[in-house]
Amino acid sequence: MAEALVRLRRVCRFYGERAVLKNIDLELVPGQVMLVVGPNGAGKSTLLRLVAGLLPPSEGEVETELPPGGIGYLGHKTLIYPKLTARANLAFWQSMFGQPRDDDAVTAVLARVGLAGFADEEAGVFSRGMSQRLSLARVFLTAPRLLLLDEPASGLDPASAVWLRREIRAVADAGASVAWVSHNIAADLAACDRVVRIDGHRVAYDGPAAGFDAAALAGEGVC
Repeated sequence: MAEALVRLRRVCRFYGERAVLKNIDLELVPGQVMLVVGPNGAGKSTLLRLVAGLLPPSEGEVETELPPGGIGYLGHKTLIYPKLTARANLAFWQSMFGQPRDDDAVTAVLARVGLAGFADEEAGVFSRGMSQRLSLARVFLTAPRLLLLDEPASGLDPASAVWLRREIRAVADAGASVAWVSHNIAADLAACDRVVRIDGHRVAYDGPAAGFDAAALAGEGVC
């Protein structure tokens, strides 16, 4: 197996005295899509924020050799600027990641997410699905080695969700590591290599996606 890009060693996270995650041991490796599942409030989003470096662990260590620009994170907020055009939003994020302005790269990623025809429209007029596509363009643009996606299909129609699964699979096949929190486990499982289930503040399952019983989780109200 390839060397891990990020390692979590006995990581705990508390909010005040309330435990969210306890004794998490986890490695994220290149070329793999890891689906993170669990009931509401299990700590899935907190886990991604810890991996991204947006939250410090209360205990334990998060080890990575990746520079900040090597991680792409898409959370519940789109982080787009409504008064800027789609093109200007992406040019801004290029500069934020220390990249030289590259109009060709911006044009290409807008085409990739299906927004080529809306490049010069203000993002504030976009539908929820279009805003989500622009946010995906933001993380694709920097070609991160580690991609962290927290329910990225939110706001997307079924056809767009199928497109997104192909894109996520292609990113991993090109060598990146992907950690993906999904609200549609049964549909998304086929695009993944590995499943990590968080329950009771801990990793309750960490194994191959093939054969993982998504139906049982549906019975528990997880997906």
